[in-house]
Amino acid sequence: MSNERASSAAPVKFYQTGTFTVGNRLLDAQQRSVQASTERNNSLTSGHRACQGCGEALGARYAIDAAMRATNGQLIAANATGCLEVFSTPYPETSWQLPWLHSLFGNAAAVGTGIAAALRVKARKAGLAQSAVRVIAQGGDGGTTDIGFGCLSGMFERNDDVLYICYDNEAYMNTGVQRSSATPFAARTNTTMAVGPRPGEEAGQGKNLPRIAMAHEIPYVATATVADLRDLEAKVEKAMGMHGARYLHILVPCPLGWGAASCDTIKLARLARETGIFPVFEAERGEVTQVTRIRHHVPVEEYLKPQKRFAHLFGPKGHPDMLAQIQAQADRNIRRYGLLDQETVA
Repeated sequence: MSNERASSAAPVKFYQTGTFTVGNRLLDAQQRSVQASTERNNSLTSGHRACQGCGEALGARYAIDAAMRATNGQLIAANATGCLEVFSTPYPETSWQLPWLHSLFGNAAAVGTGIAAALRVKARKAGLAQSAVRVIAQGGDGGTTDIGFGCLSGMFERNDDVLYICYDNEAYMNTGVQRSSATPFAARTNTTMAVGPRPGEEAGQGKNLPRIAMAHEIPYVATATVADLRDLEAKVEKAMGMHGARYLHILVPCPLGWGAASCDTIKLARLARETGIFPVFEAERGEVTQVTRIRHHVPVEEYLKPQKRFAHLFGPKGHPDMLAQIQAQADRNIRRYGLLDQETVA
């Protein structure tokens, strides 16, 4: 190609930049999702090492891009050790396109608190009421519901000006799929094997951290899934419009740890909501203010069967009693949050 011809050619746009990769591109510009806009930040950009179909990679990209838009790019993130940190920052590279700090496994909330405090002091010295720069702390369920639980509760109790986001894939996926306190009842992991009269996770039904966050009566608590992009973005933007401690819990299916097809990530996240297994709601100061109704109610079997971590519940030697227990948990969520237009149970 001659130099003259090369100089007149349109610039090549690689990967996500300058495209309408995700959804709604036929809508008016002001109605498009953040991901459908060419102006999105691509805060978690291409080149990371996440598995194919990784729900956490989707959730982080959606959430942080929405936060970047809400803050006009004035955002700092603290990230706990875990899958998200490992696959996005293999030394000496990074896929993050914003100020981003790697904390220890259990102190992302504390690091976020420290960043917010430093920004508050800088704003005061500049004669401002508060800093324009906002703070997000984030981690997986292991770094949130287990190792980082104390730091997170402290952040809530102090009402520190941080949005904490938990990307919940329901186990320690990065270190070999061990159970966490968010692992659901009956799920097989490498530490809750599918053996014995009641195989899989039997310790409980998973720690319900959104309700624990509500008990702290912080300004804002919400749940979301990667299956509803607009809902997730709206909740992030709402949270960034508030001050004080805020908590967002996002369900992010893990094809590797769940034993599911890579193409089923969005399907499984949607089924988790449609069965009632994962209620999607908002709460302010400890009170539920908004719920996402179930549009097409389905039994829990439709959600469980595509996942090999629940395969032991089915077949000739299945465990109908354990299935009934999981269905009862889903039904309780439906009653508690009024997901089928029933009266919400307090």
